[in-house]
Amino acid sequence: MSRFWSELTHRLSPYTPGEQPRMPNLVKLNTNEHPLGPSPRALEAIRAEAGDSLRLYPDPQATALRETLAAYHGLTPDQVFIGNGSDEVLAHTFAALLKQSGPLLFPDITYSFYPVYCGLFDIAYETVPLDAAMQVQIADYRRKCGAIILANPNAPTGTALSRAQIAQLLDEHADIPVVIDEAYVDFGAESAVPLIASHPNLLVVHTLSKSRALAGLRVGYALGDAALIQGLNRVKDSFNSYPLGRPAQAGAIAAIKDEAYFQQGRAIVIAGRERLVAGLAQLGFEVLPSAANFVFARHPGHEGKALAAELRARAIIVRHFNAPRISDHLRITVGTNEQVETLLAALGEIVGG
Repeated sequence: MSRFWSELTHRLSPYTPGEQPRMPNLVKLNTNEHPLGPSPRALEAIRAEAGDSLRLYPDPQATALRETLAAYHGLTPDQVFIGNGSDEVLAHTFAALLKQSGPLLFPDITYSFYPVYCGLFDIAYETVPLDAAMQVQIADYRRKCGAIILANPNAPTGTALSRAQIAQLLDEHADIPVVIDEAYVDFGAESAVPLIASHPNLLVVHTLSKSRALAGLRVGYALGDAALIQGLNRVKDSFNSYPLGRPAQAGAIAAIKDEAYFQQGRAIVIAGRERLVAGLAQLGFEVLPSAANFVFARHPGHEGKALAAELRARAIIVRHFNAPRISDHLRITVGTNEQVETLLAALGEIVGG
């Protein structure tokens, strides 16, 4: 550790992203990337921006992209915030909305960046245990708090709340900000976006990394009451007023407008998830109900760490979390049909042997 680090830097426990290994013939099922490529229209738009105009700064307000997203979600542009990936959007959200006088609440098993942000921004928080079925129970959040954030579908479990349940949560906590992180919502959950009109305390966070297959472009956004968005902009403009470059803005607009390609890719992933769940069940795995582009599974006869190591020896990478309650689970991305078959065949050898 450097003696020149600040006290804050010494205290931080950074987030560990999914591994990006370089291995021949790799079956990569650890970071929830889309098995298909991006929309051809998005790629064309990105290429068109890779010219002389790159010498010019991009639109700091991402006006055209905000207008596109507002029209898509039935909102107004002042209800849309754009960021450099949803992780940056979340970081600004933690700083702008979630540091309150009471503690921030989120599940004990959820996106592990949440406690990292709390450390970075000095936010007091409490975790609320998932129930025995690894589900969020709204009743468990009936306690004194300053704000709430929930990933829906949850990560890494993949389980989801209904819109009615989220509405109940919002009604019970009308005086505090509630953030719903919908990174995976397009794969089978109900979005909370329609609740924005009647709930000024609701912020919904989305990404183009998952269902739009643009993880490498880094585009995320938030939707909510204009007053919430204004708060996010105050933080953004105190940090980085030009978060999205010209190619990213152009590619994102084209991806959002290519609805047919989006629906096609979404259907392929959902069908692939069903095949993966059925195959795992045949091998004796217990699989949580998933509304995401991944599944969360455990085998009662094998440790999760050992299974992950056996798969890695076969050039198959899945995500294992060495954490309480979930150390025997594997989070497995829904890949291509060929990748799913390769995974299932390898698991058949491992658990069958």
